[in-house]
Amino acid sequence: MQTIQVRTTQNVFIHYPLASIGDRILAYLLDKLILIVFSIAIGLLLFYGNIELYWIWILLLGLPWLLFSLLFEIFMDGQTPGKRVLNIKVIRLNGTPASIGDYVLRWVFALVDFGFLNGAIAVILIAAGGKGQRLGDMVAGTSVIKQVEQKEITAQEVFVVADAEYQPVFAQAIQLNENDIDLIQRALEVNRDLGNSKPMLAVTEKLRAQLGIQTDMPPVKLLYTLIKDFNHLSSR
Repeated sequence: MQTIQVRTTQNVFIHYPLASIGDRILAYLLDKLILIVFSIAIGLLLFYGNIELYWIWILLLGLPWLLFSLLFEIFMDGQTPGKRVLNIKVIRLNGTPASIGDYVLRWVFALVDFGFLNGAIAVILIAAGGKGQRLGDMVAGTSVIKQVEQKEITAQEVFVVADAEYQPVFAQAIQLNENDIDLIQRALEVNRDLGNSKPMLAVTEKLRAQLGIQTDMPPVKLLYTLIKDFNHLSSR
């Protein structure tokens, strides 16, 4: 599976699997099918309701086609119904969720991506660019990734919480902040779900140096311990 290497704001690289061209095309077609079914239903209602005002026809039949992808991506966190079915979504190249402005840029440039040569421009750019980007993605700084189904994990792995009697192992964990903890958790998830240990190892080495930690504790255990220590120390 082709992946995209994303540099986070903490200057650590994380790999995400790119959505394939096939997935993106199928998601696009599913969205269009939804629009066609919707338009037929609305058209029949207007016809049998003897609605003769053209602006109502234009409003109810035109706006959904114009704003479908934009509104769904904004309110469904980077997904349209077609993307949801194919389990793909839009993210920024720094790994963070796309903003409303990013979705607007993708929507505006979709006129070029899909308005000429029946979408061939988008397909060529996605296939040739290496980052899964059509023109709209290039302008917005986004790409479309495949969400990997998570493996079954235990409650202890999901909730890294220290009990009341817990004694912190590394007092230096209080120097961390919420962004650091988020990065640690994401690196652990990539290691667990994708089998990619590089982000986890990079984060581990960075934290060893930053906090002055000297330990032979394995990286996974060390990172989970730091999360527990931080949660315990910061909750006092």
